[in-house]
Amino acid sequence: AIAQQTTVQQPICLLALSTTGTALRTNGAPNSDFTGCSVMSDSASTCNGSNLKANYGLAAGTNNGCGNKQKSNIPVVPDPYLAMAAKIPANTCGSYQQETKHGSTYSGGISWSGSQPLSGTTQMCGDVRLTGNVVINTPDNTTGAVLVIENGQLDLNGFTLSTSNGSAVTIVFSGTTGGGYTHAPTDNSTGQGGTLNIQAPSGSSALFPGMAIYQDPNLTTGVDITYKGNNPQLLISGGVYLPHANVQISGNVAKSTNGADCFVMITNTVLINGTSNIYQQTPDGSGCKLAGLNMPSATIPGRAKLVF
Repeated sequence: AIAQQTTVQQPICLLALSTTGTALRTNGAPNSDFTGCSVMSDSASTCNGSNLKANYGLAAGTNNGCGNKQKSNIPVVPDPYLAMAAKIPANTCGSYQQETKHGSTYSGGISWSGSQPLSGTTQMCGDVRLTGNVVINTPDNTTGAVLVIENGQLDLNGFTLSTSNGSAVTIVFSGTTGGGYTHAPTDNSTGQGGTLNIQAPSGSSALFPGMAIYQDPNLTTGVDITYKGNNPQLLISGGVYLPHANVQISGNVAKSTNGADCFVMITNTVLINGTSNIYQQTPDGSGCKLAGLNMPSATIPGRAKLVF
C-alpha cells in the first residue's frame, strides 16, 4: 500500500492576481472579519494585525499570517473571468462627457436620477453622475440588464443606486486606456457618501451571469479603487471583477437588499486596512450558485489515501 496525496478544490471569494511581490496585504486590521471567505494571492500574502478570520488563507508564494488555515506554495489560480470580456459590446460613442471639478464640488457628466427601466444593454458615454437616487428596474433578475459606461466613472455623488426587487444589473466599465479617464464607481460628494446596492443577474442566459461589476481587462489605467470608511457604501450580491486594479479596502461590504449571499472580488493587488468586513459567506459556494456565479477555486492538499 502507498500513501497518495489527494487534492481539494477550495472556493475563494477574494483573489489577487499579481504574480509578483505581495498581492494581498493587511495593515492593522485587528477586527476584520471575512468569516466563510477564503482568500488567495497568486504571489505572496502578508497579514499584519489580523488573519482576517478567513476560512483559508492561500498563497502561491509565502503566506505570512493570512487565514485561520494558512497554506503556502499553492498553484496559481488563473484569471477566472477573463473570457467574459468578449461579451462587451462594441463602443459606439463618438465623444465622452466628463465631470469638471470646481474647488470641492463637481459638475458636468451625464446626469442620472429617478426610476430607470433597463433591458438588454445600455451604453453611456463618459462620466455618469447621480443627481438623485436611481432605482434600476429590469424585466427579471435572471437575465437582468447590462449598463456599459465607456471612458467614464459612476459618481454616486452622495445618492443611492439600487436594483429593485426582482431586478438585476451588471455594470461594465470599458473604453480606452489613458486619456485621464476613470473606469470605476466613485463618490465625489462633499458630504455623506452614496450607496451602491445592486444584485447581479443570476441566470445562465445573462450576458454576464453572476457579475455585478466588470472592468474591461484591456484597461490598465484609471482602474484603481480606494474604498474608505464605507464611502461609498457597498451592498453587492455577485462578482466584482477588477483584474488590473490595485484596491484598498477600509470599510465593509454588505449583501444587497434583494440578492443572494455571494460576494467575489478579483483584483490585481489588494490592501485591507483597519476594520474591513465582508458579509458572511457560505464556504462551499452555495450562495454564489444561487447568484449564478461560478466561483474561482484553488487546488489545496487534501487527506492522504492508501492506494493498494
